[in-house]
Amino acid sequence: MKKGVHWGILSTAKIAQDQMLPAFMKAEKATVKAIASSNERVNDVSEKFGIQKVYSTYEELLDDPEIDAVYIPLPNKYHCEWVEKAAKKGKHILCEKPAALTVTETQKMIDICKENNVIFLEGFMYQFHPQHERVKEIIASGEIGEVKTMRASFSFLLEELDGNIRTNPTLGGGSLYDVGCYCLHSIGNILDLEVEKIFASCKMHPEFNVDLSIEGIIKLNNNVTALFDASMERTSRQYYELIGTNGTIEVPRAYLPNLYDGEGIINVSTNGKVRKEKIVGNQYALQIEHFSKWVLEKSFTHKYSKRTIENMQSIEICFQSIQAGTFINKRDIQMKNEIEI
Repeated sequence: MKKGVHWGILSTAKIAQDQMLPAFMKAEKATVKAIASSNERVNDVSEKFGIQKVYSTYEELLDDPEIDAVYIPLPNKYHCEWVEKAAKKGKHILCEKPAALTVTETQKMIDICKENNVIFLEGFMYQFHPQHERVKEIIASGEIGEVKTMRASFSFLLEELDGNIRTNPTLGGGSLYDVGCYCLHSIGNILDLEVEKIFASCKMHPEFNVDLSIEGIIKLNNNVTALFDASMERTSRQYYELIGTNGTIEVPRAYLPNLYDGEGIINVSTNGKVRKEKIVGNQYALQIEHFSKWVLEKSFTHKYSKRTIENMQSIEICFQSIQAGTFINKRDIQMKNEIEI
């Protein structure tokens, strides 16, 4: 079995420099062999992280036979284009979230990856932190009883709006695409229930025409309700909470435990007593290790692709609900997509 996966990075994006490249250096089964960018800083980045090969175009990197997999941290608008090009070159793909801008784009990307026998993973790194598997274990144990409600919240204060890709609607900006997608994804990931309908409302920026904040109600099967809010104009907040018939589970560092040296916290409250559990993990390195193991062992499970499609459906439903000002049923958007296809 090959000892490790050889990776290439498309662009010198901030998330790549701040989080992913340091995580690659900690991963045992992965080595970054190449980086591609027309940015003049690419040589500084390659030197800092010990990357052997530097390409001025993404196409050159994709043509490198030594590269097994690529990480794509490009703006949301360009995900579909470069996933398709990478897949056709036989490269496995880790792509930043959200996977794309529409369900149609997302399904196309996943289909192309399957046709070319390459792995595609949407980069929701939070899900690889061990605190979430522990939450699922607590739910399954029955300690908090039957889950009735889940709340999820992710916000931060974006101080510089002008010139930021998060405020550019043509690139896929806005709070829902940027952080609200985490809330939706975690609701699906933790509860593993079917969305029936969603109501969402938002605050739009009058000049940039992107949602600065969004709130929503999700009706799931089994009579479970989920509430979510996300924002680019509020104080930092990243948590989810599950409310059951006998108690609650609160995860106050749900999406960015890396801000606390990887330490996640789970607060379980039952019968007036609170138990705190602390779980440490580097979610970025764990994501890379999982992906690299799938490549080496050919053991990828398509449950992740299923979640990617379902999450994008929820995003589309939110946008339709905002426009209609009412609840939108999932079955209606599914019928619409079937007609379009």
